[in-house]
Amino acid sequence: MQTYPGYSEPYERALRLAATTHRQQNRKGCDIPYITHPFHVSVILLRHGFPTDVAIAALLHDIVEDQGYPLSQIEDQFGPCVAEIVAALSERKTDAQGTRRPWEMRKREGLEHMRNASLEAAAVKVADTLHNARSTALDVRREGPHIWQRFNRGPDQTLDYYHHILQIARQRLHDHPLVDELADALDDLTRLTDETTHP
Repeated sequence: MQTYPGYSEPYERALRLAATTHRQQNRKGCDIPYITHPFHVSVILLRHGFPTDVAIAALLHDIVEDQGYPLSQIEDQFGPCVAEIVAALSERKTDAQGTRRPWEMRKREGLEHMRNASLEAAAVKVADTLHNARSTALDVRREGPHIWQRFNRGPDQTLDYYHHILQIARQRLHDHPLVDELADALDDLTRLTDETTHP
């Protein structure tokens, strides 16, 4: 039986960086600390056997986009593989004039990046979407369909975006168990949404 080290110093450094960088940030529309999201994304990837560098990129995947952390510093601290993944997953939220760019434009660009980025970056995007779908389903079950008001778009557009991610995941990662897990999560969230918002 193959064994793995129980402690990783680079992972610990990445976890501390993510936790401190996201310290003032909560999950959208609630008081849950944001760090729960990248941490769970990294755990999903570790459970599916991805290497530590991919899990580290998962921990850091939102610090450039949400907190303006310099990508060059990520490369200096964790190497080019981690930096490439984070870059592929970082949306450009504002234009050159500082105006917020439309949600639809940003999501189209994100899908295109997923098509062309490394397989590791695609896997992080799948795990990211998996956690978002599962946590949204948990919130709908606990609090009701009004939780969709937290999102930039309603359930129909959000689910359509998630299903585009699944479609690209099938093309890039084929029948990987992570992709199957995302498919199950989206089936569950779609069914729950139909039951609660389209009675």
